[in-house]
Amino acid sequence: MSFFSHPISRILLSMMLGASGVLAFSPFDFWGMAYFSLGGLIFLATQRERKTALYSAYFWALGFFTFGINWIHVSINLFGGVPLLLSYLAVLLLAAYLSLYPLLFAYLVQRFQIQSAVLFAILWTFTEFLRGWVLTGFPWLQFGYSQIDSPFFGLAPLFGVQGVTFFVVWMSALSVALIKYWLIPTVNRTALSVSAVVMLLLVGGAAFYLGQKADYRTKNQHNNSAELTITLVQGNIEQNLKWDPDHFSHTINIYQKLIAPYLGKSDLIILPEAAIPTLENRVPALLQRWQTAAAEHGSELIVGTVYHNPLSDRFHNSVIVLGNPQQPYTLETENRYNKHHLVPFGEYVPLESILRPLGSMFNLPMSNFKQGDYLQAPLKAKGLELTAAICYEIVLGSQLQQNLAQNKQSDFILTVSNDAWFGDSIGPWQHFQMARMRALENGKAVIRATNTGITAFIGADGKVIEQAPQFIATTLTTTLKTESRTTPYTTFGDKPLYLLSLVLLLLHIFTALFRRKLLQQACVK
Repeated sequence: MSFFSHPISRILLSMMLGASGVLAFSPFDFWGMAYFSLGGLIFLATQRERKTALYSAYFWALGFFTFGINWIHVSINLFGGVPLLLSYLAVLLLAAYLSLYPLLFAYLVQRFQIQSAVLFAILWTFTEFLRGWVLTGFPWLQFGYSQIDSPFFGLAPLFGVQGVTFFVVWMSALSVALIKYWLIPTVNRTALSVSAVVMLLLVGGAAFYLGQKADYRTKNQHNNSAELTITLVQGNIEQNLKWDPDHFSHTINIYQKLIAPYLGKSDLIILPEAAIPTLENRVPALLQRWQTAAAEHGSELIVGTVYHNPLSDRFHNSVIVLGNPQQPYTLETENRYNKHHLVPFGEYVPLESILRPLGSMFNLPMSNFKQGDYLQAPLKAKGLELTAAICYEIVLGSQLQQNLAQNKQSDFILTVSNDAWFGDSIGPWQHFQMARMRALENGKAVIRATNTGITAFIGADGKVIEQAPQFIATTLTTTLKTESRTTPYTTFGDKPLYLLSLVLLLLHIFTALFRRKLLQQACVK
């Protein structure tokens, strides 16, 4: 028995192929590994023996997700008080669940004996949609993100990250077909390989051409271009001290010292998610002082807070604007954004009455938030409008796109975050890469203020303008020019991709039926 025919060897090889796909994402950024890893999955999923194909695909996914989301254990272990071994077990359980979606992909490939490269892409799009939707969704590590620095990045303003992922799977499947046709003897090897080469060149060439003409933004007429000097404040507050009442004054002093030099010099000063480490309702005097100081100097502040709405008796992860003399600060201010998509267990606990009594793993600090509205008005600051996304929400391209489509006057995308939960891991870098994709998809600069990094300004083309180093208390200042433009993706979202998938699927079905009819007629004759 050869080495690779042994089940254990197949499992190890499958997991290594899956884990290699993580190298395509930040901070590694070897974008070509996406095609290698996905090609490996398609090869595994198309093995003749169904059982072997299914378990190989599952272990590919287990390797991919276990390596790709291993950073989650940091928050569970260090801040949830869970022993290290159990925190890794929790990651493995989550990876085991996420691996069900590639398993479904392999099952559909086997069930319908899929051979067409474009059908692989359609099936993968379907399973990825489910992964981003079921149980509120976890659309992390979509392969399209890995292509933001590749020659094919220009697909994103047209079809979004899912469209780029569709392309990566299609190209990977074509490459696998080409390799298999030459390595595995078949009657029509030459004809099939020529077909694969032609399609590979056509699809890859078209995507490359689109990538070189990536500015598909159409100019809106509602707003003139303006320049704004913006300062981002990175407090670098240690997560284990952030919610300690004895550390509150020290935290506020850090932010005040970082803010003070820029009052009157910067138009807008932005603090990260939950920068005020207590209920906003408890510190109105502090916020009034900041409101007055900013207004006197002609600056405005955007501050992440934790807000208790007394009318609904709900707690919100919130962002407010201070400093506009025409809009004095009150708890009832409408110039506020409340986070909609909450992180399970981190910001709310599903089945709370059952799980909370089980232990500290289900009692992380600030894990009792409620959702804000799905669609919200942009924040207004210095005469501009900023569409906001707090922390994990920047991962949700569809939600942001729909808010931008509703608020066509938005000038920038604003995201505030606190990735201190995940320490010096690969998680914050993956998160940052997703923020870059939101800029590219929607053709709008992203302003990203974080507690420990990665704080940055991202251009409308997804390229980093300026970036602050991680894990130091610092500020980052630049001047951004507003451009009121809209991409096709902002206008239409994922609809063109789903429509294209449906058309290609129907075309494939009709072609297959036509061929079968011709074959039947030939047999009759």
